[in-house]
Amino acid sequence: MYEGPIQDLIDELAKQPGLGPKGAQRIAFHLLGVENVEIDRLIAALGRVRDDVTFCAECGNVSANRLCRICADARRDATIICVVEEPKDVHAIERTKEFNGRYHVLGGALDPLSGIGPDQLRIRELLRRLANQADGVDVVEVIVATDPNTEGEATATYLFRMLKDFPGLSVTRLASGLPMGGDLEFADELTLGRALSGRRILA
Repeated sequence: MYEGPIQDLIDELAKQPGLGPKGAQRIAFHLLGVENVEIDRLIAALGRVRDDVTFCAECGNVSANRLCRICADARRDATIICVVEEPKDVHAIERTKEFNGRYHVLGGALDPLSGIGPDQLRIRELLRRLANQADGVDVVEVIVATDPNTEGEATATYLFRMLKDFPGLSVTRLASGLPMGGDLEFADELTLGRALSGRRILA
């Protein structure tokens, strides 16, 4: 245990995902040794994240404006929607350069043991989006790109049940190539690209 502000900083850093006490301690002591201008830049960046980052009104991705850059891009294929759990998954799929459609971010996956049910996710918004399609463009395919783990599979099954009665809509799932129990954000571009190209039809 350290005294005062340094211990407070370590405690706050250790609360962040992927950082334990040792990693938090390394970062805290690194920050002690940097120039004040670097600390100021970090504080300013955190302030901008707090004050300026919002969520896209259409898809739920992180955005600096009402619509994210993908939803605002008229060149994207509006007939295909890729459903992902988190904004970081959008970035993972964009890295493959295999997908030119739109996205829908659920904000998580079904996990009843943690109290996350359909009402805690952006599933209603997806159904509303499909029912009230703008600009006369019909969505013909929904790609379910939830993580290949227990929660992701449960979410995919639930979405299939919700979407199977939409007329003219195909519901597909990412193909093999992603390991069970893994997260999309850690998949390499080749594996994720192959999974997108070889997706299978659920309905």
